[in-house]
Amino acid sequence: PEPVPENLGPLEALVKKTVALIKANGADKTFDEVTNGKGLKDRDLYVFIYDLNGKCLAHGANPKLVGKDLIGMKDPDGKPLIQMLVDVAKNKGKGWTDTVKFRNPATDQIQSRVNYIERVGDLAVGSGVFRD
Repeated sequence: PEPVPENLGPLEALVKKTVALIKANGADKTFDEVTNGKGLKDRDLYVFIYDLNGKCLAHGANPKLVGKDLIGMKDPDGKPLIQMLVDVAKNKGKGWTDTVKFRNPATDQIQSRVNYIERVGDLAVGSGVFRD
């Protein structure tokens, strides 16, 4: 695996804050906050939550993805975007994915991105950072 980029404190903190919210307020309230609220977003930093089958349950950048089974979604290079997230959650409990290419909501450009994932029960909670 690639080395994890530096300065990822805010990213990990955002994921840990979301995990704490799930434990404190329940999943449904947290899904709503991730998708519709402002407290878990900062420019191109946002949270997403999938179940372990690849269904999107909450998405801070694109509400249209919520409710969709995205396990087959691939980046422009053919890397399995959602499968990677699910695999980290299932196999490691928490950690980083390989670098993928994804649309940056702040610039609308396809950029390199690495995602940090934590598992909570049967949920994969994550966020990503753009590297270029």
